[in-house]
Amino acid sequence: MDGGRDLLAGRIPVTLLTGFLGAGKTTLLAKLVRHPDMKRVAVVINEVGEIGIDHDIVATASENISLLANGCICCSVRTDLQDTLRELFGQRRAGAIADFDRVVIETTGLADPAPVVQTLSSDTMLATHYRLDGVVTLVDAVNGATQLAQQPEAVKQIALADRVFITKSDIASAAQVEALRSAVESLNPGARVSLLVNGEIAPGELTNLGLASTRAGAQTLSFLGEPLQGEGGQGERSLRRTPPHDPAIRTLSLRFERPFTWNAFSAAMELLTTLRGPDLLRVKGIVNVEGKPVVVQGVQHVFHEPVELDRWPSADTDTRLVFITRRIEERTIRNLFDAVAAAAS
Repeated sequence: MDGGRDLLAGRIPVTLLTGFLGAGKTTLLAKLVRHPDMKRVAVVINEVGEIGIDHDIVATASENISLLANGCICCSVRTDLQDTLRELFGQRRAGAIADFDRVVIETTGLADPAPVVQTLSSDTMLATHYRLDGVVTLVDAVNGATQLAQQPEAVKQIALADRVFITKSDIASAAQVEALRSAVESLNPGARVSLLVNGEIAPGELTNLGLASTRAGAQTLSFLGEPLQGEGGQGERSLRRTPPHDPAIRTLSLRFERPFTWNAFSAAMELLTTLRGPDLLRVKGIVNVEGKPVVVQGVQHVFHEPVELDRWPSADTDTRLVFITRRIEERTIRNLFDAVAAAAS
């Protein structure tokens, strides 16, 4: 942890676009790549031809990298995502392709997004040059309820999301849309939920979801799932406790007034991930480490590098952690943290 310089500012933000089969990712991407604001964006997809942009291609930089008329870079995954991201960065640095300052990665409809998120933090080279800006999940208003009931991948795609868009609301009933919104919000209360029709969206709606700087501010609180000024009465977001669509999935919000030592906190998290890593879908929060604010986030057993902020983003200096888990009770996590903290004191 280094509070002296902004370790995040120079890293290229990556948005992960996910959603079950038929959710509308192809429709969204086909329109996004034509948007003028995509000039300095690299879009990584499974197969270029799938989104119908062939007539817009003006140059081919390599076997899997194409340059579009508006300056957008379109890259198809032919081997491995890690190799693709390394090639993109290498060609950018060598001047073989136009400079880009953002990446959007589309996953396949059946994909568990967790390994992609983990790749960005566990691969040392990628973590040096890229940072996860957020996970955006599309969910189909017509078929979403059935998919959540039958497909564990669909549940996980929502559980890991920073923002969720409900698609096909124009052909679904109002009752279907409201029921799906309720299910999404109960699975992941910290994600903002919006409607998306025919893929019509500005690229800015998919960005600035993650921690972009070690300089604390209002965006830091928004990233942590707390409302911006004016959105809540006390600057504190209370998580909904309605029964989730999948009763095994729980969103737990824990608060600790007493500061941690970093050794005590990391020991508790290491023990938790060792015992229940696969069921620890996502963790996000701000930790009081001997008076200093440290942001942590992770997916299952893989955690991003902790980030020490230059100051607390508000007057609240309590440790606040949000866990999205599968079959883990709140008291289990709290008791573990209390026990480790007591042993360290």
